Amino acid sequence: MKDTVFFKDSLCSLSISWEQLLNNLNKKKLYNPYCKSSSFYEIFEHIILSMLLGEEIILLDGDFSEQEIEALVGQKDTTTFDKPVSSVLSLSTSADLITKISSPASLWKITLFTSGTTGLPKKVSHTFSSITRFVRKGDAHLNAVWGFAYNPTHMAGLQVLFQALLNGNTIIRLFQLPRDLIIHEILVNKITNISATPTFYRLLMPPDFKLPSVQRITSGGEKFDKTMLGQLSIMFPNAKITNVYASTEAGTLFASVDDAFSVKKDFASFVKIENNELYIHQSLLGQSEQFQNEWYCTGDLVETVSQTPLTFRFVSRKDEMINVGGYKVNPNEVEEAIRRIDGVADVRVYSKSNSVLGNIICCEVARLNPELTEPLVRTELQKSLQEFKIPRLVTFVEKVQVTRTGKIKRS
Repeated sequence: MKDTVFFKDSLCSLSISWEQLLNNLNKKKLYNPYCKSSSFYEIFEHIILSMLLGEEIILLDGDFSEQEIEALVGQKDTTTFDKPVSSVLSLSTSADLITKISSPASLWKITLFTSGTTGLPKKVSHTFSSITRFVRKGDAHLNAVWGFAYNPTHMAGLQVLFQALLNGNTIIRLFQLPRDLIIHEILVNKITNISATPTFYRLLMPPDFKLPSVQRITSGGEKFDKTMLGQLSIMFPNAKITNVYASTEAGTLFASVDDAFSVKKDFASFVKIENNELYIHQSLLGQSEQFQNEWYCTGDLVETVSQTPLTFRFVSRKDEMINVGGYKVNPNEVEEAIRRIDGVADVRVYSKSNSVLGNIICCEVARLNPELTEPLVRTELQKSLQEFKIPRLVTFVEKVQVTRTGKIKRS
């Protein structure tokens, strides 16, 4: 694997081979359990080092402020925790590295913070077994080239990292790249696998080109609709497309070829729905102070499709529902209606407080056609939405606002 690329980041003009990764790890003299960096490669290297040493690693977003860090971990400065590396690594081959990290010390754990669209993130810790529960290894996965389209310090990004890392694959950064560069990276590097949010895939629309090298597409983190499925099928004609349900608390739990998730027999006793909210048994979760009860309420509102097997559709996050004059409005429903309007590239629906109604619906629209106007948007929405669901304020923007993890920002 001497010349095989481990990680490429065109945004930073960086390309690291597996051989360079081994050399960099072998030279390490200090280890800090806190990892805060804007460099994807430095984060990956830090995680791998923690596994080799059997030390806990705590991931902090590169753009966390001192105030956020203090609120999350109890101190502003995490740079003072360096300690000498306890042993000489002496890694000689990538196979040697993969073998050693495949069975990290029992004390190893990785701590990260929830990626919700509202509120202060919460700390969750995972063991090697819980965070790699759905990693697939074997000859069929050895030649994969992964497009990395997530924040590297959050659950979805970590699961892509471990899938690629434990199979000796190449990782190509796609997260936060502009549309033209994403397409270029997929074509030039012959990327075979991409896992991303629907917001990321919408960045590539309209599907006026084909990317035949991609064999596997996974969508997760947000509501997935049939329109998206059709567009992805055009753009990636050779790809198997899967919709996944995952969370920081539990990792990946369910997968589907459409927007309905069926709970497998092995998980049937660990999942339940009460009052249209999804609950997960504590045994499937990582470690966190917030997990005090046997059943954890995910905060996800779902629609039950069938009971045997239990099948459901994601509706919305409970804390994202908007109260307008006593009516509950699902922002996902409004966004889907707006995206069906010709000339709309993407949209973000959110609320603003109002003294009369409590809240009013607002939206940001990224448009493909400058002739698309606010009156036209309203006229089109009147055909499919009740009046209280139609945004009172429509703003046209170059790009809709997203969270640190690339999801639609609700706050």
